[in-house]
This record gives sequence, C-alpha cells and structure tokens, in this order.
Amino acid sequence: MPLSERQLAAFADKHAVQIPYDTSPRHLAGPGDARHVTHGLAAAGWNAVSDPLSAEIILASPDLRHRLQFDPQSRTSAWWRLRAEPVGTEPGWYTEFGELVPAELLAAFTDALTAPPPKQPDPWQQVTSAGWHHEPDGARSPDSMCHIELRPLSEFHDRSSWHIETREPGHGEFPGPRIWHAYLDEHTPAHLVSAFLTALTDHSPLQRGMFERTGHYSAVQEPSPLRPQQVVDAHATRIKHLRAQARSARRQQTKPATIPAHASTAQPAARR
Repeated sequence: MPLSERQLAAFADKHAVQIPYDTSPRHLAGPGDARHVTHGLAAAGWNAVSDPLSAEIILASPDLRHRLQFDPQSRTSAWWRLRAEPVGTEPGWYTEFGELVPAELLAAFTDALTAPPPKQPDPWQQVTSAGWHHEPDGARSPDSMCHIELRPLSEFHDRSSWHIETREPGHGEFPGPRIWHAYLDEHTPAHLVSAFLTALTDHSPLQRGMFERTGHYSAVQEPSPLRPQQVVDAHATRIKHLRAQARSARRQQTKPATIPAHASTAQPAARR
C-alpha cells in the first residue's frame, strides 16, 4: 500500500489551517496526529492488512515479520501494539503504548525499526544527558510525572523489560492516576529503545494545534515560531527520506552477488 499523494494532501490540509503551539514537556504533549506513525511506515513499504472500513489499523512489514496494530476501541489501556516474530536465532519481541503517547515518540521508534540498525547504543545515555533524575530503579523527568524503569515483568522473568509511565502528581507514597504507559519487552532491540527514550527526553517542544488535546492541563503551550506550512513541509521531508531509504534497502537486497577480485578464474589444467 504505497502512500498516495491524496493521503499526504489530507495531512497537509489539516495542519495548514492549524496555528501550531510549542507544547512541552513532551510526555504531556498529548497524542498528536497518528499519521506521523502510519505515513512513515507506509513510506517504508509496510502494507495495510486490516479492513479499510474498520477503526482498527493493522500494518505489516514487507517481510511480514513485524506487525503494528492501532486499535482506538481497545478494551485495554494499550491502543498501539507492535510485534516482531522470531527469525532464526533472533527472538521475537513485543511492545505496547497507551492512548496518550505522543505520536512523534512512537514514530521515532518505528523510523528506527525501518532503518539499518546502528551500533548497539546505551539506552540510558540520552536519559542521563537530558538531565532526568536518577533513582535506584530507573529515572524520572524533572517534573516527576514521567518515570522510566528497567525491571523484570514479574518474578518469573529473568531478563528486565522497559516500563515507562506518565502519571498525575500523587500524594506522598501514592502515585496519581496514570496518563499513559509504554512497555518494551526484554527482547526489544536496544537501538529501538534508545530511539524512543531519545525522543521522549528531547527538550525541544512538539507542535500541537490550538485547542488540540494535550496529555495534561499542566503542559506548557506557547505560540510556535513555525508557520503551519513549515510543519507540513517537515512531514513531507521525513516521508521523502523514508521512501528513499526503503528504495536503497530494496536495491541492496536485489543486487547481484559479485565475485571477489582475488578469486581465481583460471580453468583446471588439462590432463597430459
């Protein structure tokens, strides 16, 4: 399902008439436009395998290993689910994200999934450099409303998984109501975890339209220096990059094997 010009035009039509507001911190910016995620995956060659008349969207990667499900009618707090099937010696993995996770954070995760993996980074590095407070079991944002933990899912799990929660301020030892959560299991590749945490802890604001839903009333919004068209252009530039990246990957996969220069091409000597 290639991303059509009509679909890009629909995105542009919506955002061209919205006055962008710089919204921070990112964990309180609200969900934003889900097309940051779905357009990016479609540009990378993912296909829709769900009923086009359903509110649920299911996208599958070209190799069918990865599958993203967006279900705004979910009976659980997880609206986004992304699964990877095991391949060879590589284990499968699972992640889920709540309704109010900013789409730009999830898009950073999926963009990293469709790109060639870099060297395995330390996911904590960006959290540390962003000035988040260290705690014995993880880290928390400067406003103490977002908490990152690396711990086993339960006592029956040996390996640790990532648990990120944004909550309203609590009272003493009692946490406030949960705003959104993200769960990345113990087999989620480190570079994908790093991409999500880097986007989460980035100090630059996210753009939201006037009166657009935020994650919490304490989110700070100020008129953005960006014009609406600049927001649209940034999306178009990202989509163009993802398309080019996908084409390059396909060319590499179909490139014929070459004979090494040092390989001998001489024929065996004839028998005397």
